[in-house]
Amino acid sequence: MANLTLSNPPGLHAPASRYSHAALVEGPARRLHVSGQVGVNADGTISPDPVVQVNQVLANLDAVLTAHGMRRTNIVKMTIFLTDRALLSLWREKRDAWLGGHAAAATLVIVAGLADPRFLVEAELEAAA
Repeated sequence: MANLTLSNPPGLHAPASRYSHAALVEGPARRLHVSGQVGVNADGTISPDPVVQVNQVLANLDAVLTAHGMRRTNIVKMTIFLTDRALLSLWREKRDAWLGGHAAAATLVIVAGLADPRFLVEAELEAAA
């Protein structure tokens, strides 16, 4: 089992949201790297609603974690891509509720577009157990 320490070391600015500047994984660990998940349902449908897409992204991440015997508290780092700055508060609200106080390391980028123009958000993560 890995030991995960989330930290905000002295000398760095406070995080702008719920994330940590660093995530240290020590000990023997299983590491999981999850490809970018978008708001596509299992049946292949894509809602144009940003709330539905964000919820689906988080559900997809849950499915991958569960399939590998991991939980949200095993997340070491997330990378998020938003296609519109206006989605930032929605993303943070949903992510914070989903993580339940776990503040993994994170990077968030506003991008001009994703692989399909219908995708509004994409999130990938790394986890360790």
